[in-house]
Amino acid sequence: MSDIKELLHVGISVYNMKESLEWYEKNFGFKLLKEDGFVEPLGATICFMEKDGFEIELFEYKEPKELPEIRRHPNSDLTEVGTKHMAFRVDDMDAVKEKLASNGVEIVHEAGMGGDKVAFIRDCNGILIELIQKKA
Repeated sequence: MSDIKELLHVGISVYNMKESLEWYEKNFGFKLLKEDGFVEPLGATICFMEKDGFEIELFEYKEPKELPEIRRHPNSDLTEVGTKHMAFRVDDMDAVKEKLASNGVEIVHEAGMGGDKVAFIRDCNGILIELIQKKA
């Protein structure tokens, strides 16, 4: 039996590919890795971005469905079954929040959890992303 290996990527449906590519590069340092263009069987345009060996796969459909309101808020989103968010470790939460705020990114929720600093933001599509500064 084979072992399951490392996580390869996370897939995210987006409203606008160009805007999303720019947002993830500007705010998180992801770089465009591969453009698959329009993939007929899926009916979507697909791009892959990469940072530090981790990839995100972006899908843009011609007529995307709206992100439900419950998915826009961390505490309510967690009550619905399904994948919830990506989480990134940060070394200096205050510096990261300052950078994101200067780029117009909204901090939607902050908390302390077991000594860790936690903040949730939304990407340009409204998708929640968690930031965690581990307790020193």
